[in-house]
Amino acid sequence: MVTVFVAMGSNLGQPQQQLTDALACLDGLDAVRVLKCSSFYRSKPAGPQDQPDYINAVLRLETTLAPLDLLDQMQAIETRQGRIRGGIRWGPRTLDLDLLLYGDAEITNERLSVPHPELQNRDFVLIPLAEIAPDLVIPGLGPVSVLVGRTRPSGLERLA
Repeated sequence: MVTVFVAMGSNLGQPQQQLTDALACLDGLDAVRVLKCSSFYRSKPAGPQDQPDYINAVLRLETTLAPLDLLDQMQAIETRQGRIRGGIRWGPRTLDLDLLLYGDAEITNERLSVPHPELQNRDFVLIPLAEIAPDLVIPGLGPVSVLVGRTRPSGLERLA
């Protein structure tokens, strides 16, 4: 089993329910076990600002799936939940699942980059990640606690 971290985000179609449904879908996969889910957080869009706020969370999973097989499963869940690809970059979406970390692996190919290339720039990923794995060291980047300290406040709001 490999420990994996996945970021979830949604700003369309009842975002909190989208994340809850995605968590259940991931946990329902034969080769995946959800270990922990962060709190849900409200954030301003990273892309165009004329869209609803996002709801974000981070999951800690264990899996026996290879990285690209896990990516395929995640993209299938996105599609089942109404995700339409090919729209505006960083535009509104029903569900976005990003593979942040796959064990200690550093992966770069045409379909996947791990650690996620924007991880260190996104407080809506780093803060929930630090919540569920405060001692985590991100390959090539360092301790998550240090990275959180470098982020600029962006109005991220932890939801009850």
